Amino acid sequence: MFDAIEAGLLDIALWLKAGHLIFAFFWIAGLFMLPRFFVYHSAAEPGSAEDKAWIEREARLKKIILTPSLIVVWILGLTLAMTVGAFAMGWFHAKLLFVLLLTAFHGIMVARSKKMIAGDRPMSEKQLRMWGEFPGIMLAIIVILVIVKPF
Repeated sequence: MFDAIEAGLLDIALWLKAGHLIFAFFWIAGLFMLPRFFVYHSAAEPGSAEDKAWIEREARLKKIILTPSLIVVWILGLTLAMTVGAFAMGWFHAKLLFVLLLTAFHGIMVARSKKMIAGDRPMSEKQLRMWGEFPGIMLAIIVILVIVKPF
């Protein structure tokens, strides 16, 4: 009986993991795109047709990819963690910290987009390009923690 339950949990965990990874890919892709959009948007004159086009592109990216992916990643990730007992594993706590940092980055980029909509260009093109590297660094650290499980 316990073998059947264990096998069922393993099947559920694999589906949760697959969904978690799929939506994590979507989320990271969006986090790579948004700062890049800002680079091009910052060159547009506030109030111009080009400015309005970038505002619309950024809004669609946030509404269709970023926010839904963020929500699904968190729901599936926490469900998976509870299913496999990850809260007892050291590497998981570190991963959780870096996912929280990515979530904060997401929030910062959404706040930046609101400033861009208002016509404010608070960051230079170089700063925006630098911010665009952050998701990649976080992704590398998270993948190493999950695959290598160094502690």
